[in-house]
Amino acid sequence: MIDRRKFHSLALASIGASLTRQLWASEAKVYPSGRYFYFAIVADSHIIDKFYRGPENSPEDTESMFHTHERLVAARDLINSLNPPIEQVFLLGDYFHDYPSTDYDFYFKNRTRLDNAKEITDGFRMPVHVGFGNHDYDVPHVSREMSHALFAAKFQLKPYYSVDYKGYRFVLLNNALGETWNPKASVYDLDTGSFGETQLQWFEEQLRARNPTFVFTHFPLWDCAPTEVKDYGLHPLLRRYQDTIQLVVAGHWHKWIDFAHTFGPQHYVMAATRYDPNAYMLMAVDTHAGSWRFINASLVEWSTHYSQPWPMARSLHSGSGV
Repeated sequence: MIDRRKFHSLALASIGASLTRQLWASEAKVYPSGRYFYFAIVADSHIIDKFYRGPENSPEDTESMFHTHERLVAARDLINSLNPPIEQVFLLGDYFHDYPSTDYDFYFKNRTRLDNAKEITDGFRMPVHVGFGNHDYDVPHVSREMSHALFAAKFQLKPYYSVDYKGYRFVLLNNALGETWNPKASVYDLDTGSFGETQLQWFEEQLRARNPTFVFTHFPLWDCAPTEVKDYGLHPLLRRYQDTIQLVVAGHWHKWIDFAHTFGPQHYVMAATRYDPNAYMLMAVDTHAGSWRFINASLVEWSTHYSQPWPMARSLHSGSGV
């Protein structure tokens, strides 16, 4: 009996690439040049290296670790194949899986999962913007400061930042900088995301510009502290600026979840390339109408790890929105 999940993964490699290019090109070419732009989102790649030992929490989780490289490459190759091209890619944390050493110099004396992850994302034909996930830290064994130093040295990335593109702002938040991730704090809890007052104030400054904004964080909003300094926190900011915020996307749960407007702006949790090479979001923005669309949403198998391959989509621009 054919395993449907494995069939979905193999479909991309066998017939998907050619059909994808034809479908994308035929549907997108009829629209005025310059009006639309396209970006993609991926999450939870969990890249490993020869030092990886495991095991994970279950046999399925452990087995998935040995396919993380090939699945991220498959997602990358699909995204690279599209024409009109995807112009930006955002990776929402858990870029690699944990730390094989607590020694900073180890990462410059050996080829590690950090180098493997960068080699894969360097193969994208468009810029890739990576955020921090919980496995990109190893608190309390590895200090947050050491992780930040490695991200700066290896990837030239800050702990949080924004990207402005064609009148839109993309904000990559870091839910590991607040007191819940401080081992000395009374609220220390690595299962709860928090941002810290400095980052929250920076985030509000980004929103005050009133550019239409996409917000990315690793933990779903359900797992983030609503407030951190009295009544000041992420959740109130999202509601205060919900007319500016286009969408909030998170990873971490490795499954597709639609929170709709529970937290103010539309909020999706997306699945992981760790489990499925089809776990990507293909997004179209109409700069004239000021609207966006999650193009392959109809292919998502909600509340699971999985999505069907893009070539099975009917139309790039069908449905509501863009």
